[in-house]
Amino acid sequence: MRNDDYICQNRLKSKFSVNTKDLITIIRGRLNLPADEAEQYFDAVVSTIKEQLLKGNTVAIQGFGQFEPKKKNERISVNPASGERMLVPPKLSLTFKPSNVLKDSFTKSGKGGDA
Repeated sequence: MRNDDYICQNRLKSKFSVNTKDLITIIRGRLNLPADEAEQYFDAVVSTIKEQLLKGNTVAIQGFGQFEPKKKNERISVNPASGERMLVPPKLSLTFKPSNVLKDSFTKSGKGGDA
């Protein structure tokens, strides 16, 4: 049994979160790579995505989804406890929109896709 199969069959059945180490292990198993090389590939992909988002660029991954940085404008908010009005500064937030392929894989299985 491949290591990624073990993770999927045992950990995900119990609804554990898959963490960075698990993803690297899955990549390692699927590509038959040494652990350090799989980690380098994973780090390269994640850091590239992060760099692009910090530059304000949208990152679209076909079959998975789209990450998009959104600028939230400055606004006035009211503290519900005191009624005090405060100025909330502008900020950058991140949105994710899953692709139709990803959404369809969840819809078809009823519990999440096997993609």
